[in-house]
Amino acid sequence: MNWSIVFFVVMMLLLLRILRLRIRANSTRSESFKRLPPKDQLAVLKECLLNNPSEANLRNLADFSKRTSLEIDVESYRPFLKSQLEIFGRKDAIADDNELYAKECEWMDAITPLEFEEAKAFKQENETQKFIERTLEGIARLYSDDAILNALSELAPDYPHANELAESYRALMQARDESLADDKSLEKLRKQKEAWEEDLLNVRI
Repeated sequence: MNWSIVFFVVMMLLLLRILRLRIRANSTRSESFKRLPPKDQLAVLKECLLNNPSEANLRNLADFSKRTSLEIDVESYRPFLKSQLEIFGRKDAIADDNELYAKECEWMDAITPLEFEEAKAFKQENETQKFIERTLEGIARLYSDDAILNALSELAPDYPHANELAESYRALMQARDESLADDKSLEKLRKQKEAWEEDLLNVRI
C-alpha cells in the first residue's frame, strides 16, 4: 500500500498538521501566514499543493517563488494537475493515483526545504548541534522514501543515530506496504509514522 492511500483516508489529520503550522490551507494570504518565516511558508505551500492539487495552490507557490527569488519550476507541475483530472473516477484510480502521488512527492522534494540551507551555514560555523537539529527538521519536511533515506545517509557521519532512523524508516515502509486499508490498520500506521517523526526530531547528541 502506498502513502497516498493513508494520505486520502486521514485527510483531516493532515489538515491538522497544517494547522500546527498556524495556517489554514485556504488562507495563505492571511497576516498569520505572512508572519511565518520563509522556511515555514514554503513548507505550508508545498503541503497545501500536495493535499489539494489546484491552480490556486500552484499559483500561491509561484508567488512565493517570485517574492523570495527561490527558483521553482512551477510549470513542470501542471501535468500533474491534468493527470489528477484524467484518473478521477476510473476503476483503477487507486493504482494510478499511487504512482502519481509518488511522482508528486519527488517533485516536491526537488524544492529543497530551506532548513537544509540553514544547516549548511551552521556546519560551516562548526555549530554541530544546530547543524544536526536543522538537518533533521529538513528531513521531516521531505516526502519521498528515497529523499528521506538519502538525507539520513548523508547525515550519518555526523550523527550516528541517523543509521537507526534509516532502519526504522525502512521498517515503517514495510509496514505501510503490507498494511490493509481499513480504518484500524491505517490508524495503527499513522501512529507508527508519528512515533518515527518524534524520534527523528528528538536529537541525541
